[in-house]
Amino acid sequence: MSRRALRRLRGEQRGQEEPGLGELGLDLGPGPERGREGPLPAAAARRGRRGPARTGVSNRFELITAEESEDEPPSREEGTDARLSERDAAGGKNEGAVTEEAEGDGQREGEEAEQPDQTPVLSNKPRKKKKKRKTKKTAAGETLEDNDLGDIESLLEKIEDTNGLSQQTQSGIIADSRPLLYVEHRNLNPENELKRYFGARAVLGDQRPRQRQRQYVRSTWLTAPKNTWPRYSKTGIAMQLVDTRRGVQYFTFEHHREYQQVQFKFLDAVESMDPNNIVLLLQMNPYHVDSLLQLSDVCRMQEDQEMARDLIERALYSLECAFHPVFSLTSGTCRLDYRRPENRAFFLALFKHLMFLEKRGCPRTALEFCKLILSLDPENDPLCVLLLIDFLSLRAREYTFLTRMFQEWESHRNLSQLPNFAFSVPLAYFFLSQQEERSELELSQARERAARLIQLALIMFPSVLMPLLDHCSVQPDARVASHSFFGLNAQISQPPALNQLTSLYVGRTHSLWKDPAVMAWLETNVHEVLRMVDARDLLVEESEHKRKMRYQSAPRNIYRHVILSEMKEATAALPLEVTSQPVMGFDPLPPLDSIVSYTRPERTNHPSNESTLSLFFRSLLPNFNLQGDVRHDGDEEAAAGQDLNQGVNRLMAAMRDMLANIQFQEPPRDDNPEGDGDWD
Repeated sequence: MSRRALRRLRGEQRGQEEPGLGELGLDLGPGPERGREGPLPAAAARRGRRGPARTGVSNRFELITAEESEDEPPSREEGTDARLSERDAAGGKNEGAVTEEAEGDGQREGEEAEQPDQTPVLSNKPRKKKKKRKTKKTAAGETLEDNDLGDIESLLEKIEDTNGLSQQTQSGIIADSRPLLYVEHRNLNPENELKRYFGARAVLGDQRPRQRQRQYVRSTWLTAPKNTWPRYSKTGIAMQLVDTRRGVQYFTFEHHREYQQVQFKFLDAVESMDPNNIVLLLQMNPYHVDSLLQLSDVCRMQEDQEMARDLIERALYSLECAFHPVFSLTSGTCRLDYRRPENRAFFLALFKHLMFLEKRGCPRTALEFCKLILSLDPENDPLCVLLLIDFLSLRAREYTFLTRMFQEWESHRNLSQLPNFAFSVPLAYFFLSQQEERSELELSQARERAARLIQLALIMFPSVLMPLLDHCSVQPDARVASHSFFGLNAQISQPPALNQLTSLYVGRTHSLWKDPAVMAWLETNVHEVLRMVDARDLLVEESEHKRKMRYQSAPRNIYRHVILSEMKEATAALPLEVTSQPVMGFDPLPPLDSIVSYTRPERTNHPSNESTLSLFFRSLLPNFNLQGDVRHDGDEEAAAGQDLNQGVNRLMAAMRDMLANIQFQEPPRDDNPEGDGDWD
C-alpha cells in the first residue's frame, strides 16, 4: 500500500472515531488554565496569517484550522501522519504539496459534512461569531435598503399628480380615518410645496447655511425664523388654558403689564396717523404683534410686498413662541375666542399670511392655514373662511376634501345656501369625473352629482351666471341672453347681502371657470335649467321664495372677511354703516360683544380756557384728540363741551376750505431764459 493511500485510510479512520472530551471543548481540568488557553488559538491563527508559514505544514489553508492541533496534544496517528508528510516534502516537495492541499481540502469538507458537531467549540467560536456578525450586518443592510426603497416609493406616490387615482384614493382613505380639519405639519411649510413644483435646487439654490454664523433660534411650525430678524426675547405675551369641555380645550392669550404699556403706546402711534411712529415703536419692541400687523398693511399699500410678508411672518413667530405646551396646531380640538382682543392678532396674522401664500402660488399650504383658522373657532368662524376654503381646495386640486366637507357639514351648517359652496362643489365633482384613472362607476356617479348640484345652484342663485360669463369673456347664446330668469332683473331683485356674496365669489373664482370643457358642461346645464323654468317647476318657485326671505342682512364676520380680502367687486357693495366707520388693520370691525380684560387709561384733561384759535392750531398736530378735552364733571359741562366740539369742527372745516382754495399766482415764465441776443 502506498503512503498516499495509507494517509487517506488513516484520515478516514480518524474521522469515524467518536469525539473525545477534548474535541467537544469540554475540559475537566482547572478553569483558570483552560481560560488561559482559550484565546491562544485565535492569536496563533492571526500570527500565522500575518507572518510566514509555519514549518511542518505543507498546506497553507490548514493555518485557518490550526486551532485543532493547538487546543489538544496530537495523537499518535496525527504524529505519524505529520512525519510522513515531512518525508514527502523532502522527496517531492512540489508534487506532495499540491496533492496534500487537494486531499486536505477534501478531507476537511467530508468531516464538516458528515459530523459538523465534532468541530471543537472553543476553537470555532471566533469564526462563528464573525459569521453571525456578517449575517446580521447583511440582514440589517437589506432591511435598511428595503425601508429606504419603501420610503422612496411612498414619497413618489405622494409627489404624483394630485388628480391621479392613487392619490385621490389614498387621500380619501386617510381622510376618513382622521378629522376633517386635521392639519399636517409638513403642509404648513410653503417650501415643501414649491419643491414639489420646481425642485429643491430651484427653491433653495446653491446656498448652504453657515452654522458658525447662525444664532440659536427656536424651531417653529408656522414660519421659519430668519437670520435677518432681531434677536427674540420674551415679549410679555403668554397663553393660558381656560377650560376643557368634552375633549375640547379652550385657550386664550394674555398680555403682561409690560406688553400692555407697549400696547398703549401703539394706540397713540395709530392715532397720530404717522407710520414713522410705529417704526420707532418697533425699533424698541421688534416683536410687538399689533405694530407688525399695522406696519405690514402700510408696506403693502406702498407696494412693498416682501417687507409686508416678512412682518406677518415675524408676528406669527412671536405668537407661536408664546404657545401653551398643550396647545396643538394639528389636533383640531384647540379653541380661541375671537371676542377677546388678545386672541384676534393670531387670527388676523394667520389670515394675512394665508393671503400672501395664495398670491405666492402655494394654494396647498394656504388651504392648510385656512383649515387651521377654521379649527380655532368652527362654530362662529369670526373671519368667515368658509367663503374662501372652497376656492383654495379647487386651486390645490383637493377635490376629495371639498366634497367630504360638503357631505359632513351640509346637515348642520347649510353650506348649499352659500353661493360659493353651491357652485364650487359641483365643479369639484366635474373635475373628479374627468379623471380617467377612476372606474366607470365612479365617473358616472361624479357626473350625475355634478349635473344635479350645478342645476340646483343655478336655480337658487341665477344672478351668478351673467357676471361669471362676463369675467370669463364669454358671450352667452341668444336664448340665455334674452331669457328673464338670468337677465338683469335677477341681479337687481336680489337682497344686498346676497349681492355681497355673489360678487365676492365671482370676483375670486372666475379664473377656475375659464376651461373650455367647464364652459361646455355649464352651457348644457344652463339650458336644462331654462327648460325647468319654462315648465314652471316647483323647485324654481321655492328657490325664489327662499331668496326673498333670507339674506336680508349679512353678519359682521362676512363684512370682516370682505374687508380683509380686498376684493374690489365685494368691497364696492359694502353697506354705508360699514364704510362710514374707521377700519384698522390690526382689528377690523371688532365684535360688539368683546370681552375686554384691560382698558386704556384716560388722558389728562387740558385747560378749558383755551381759545378757539389755539384749539385750531393744536388740531393740526398729529396726536390731537378733541374727545380727550371734553370734561365729564357734570351735564352742563358735557353739553358745553359738545357745543364747543361742534363750533371747533365748523371752524376747522372753514379754515381748511379756505387754505385749500388759496391759489398763489405764479410769476411769468420766460420761454427762452438764455435769450436770443448776443453776449457783449
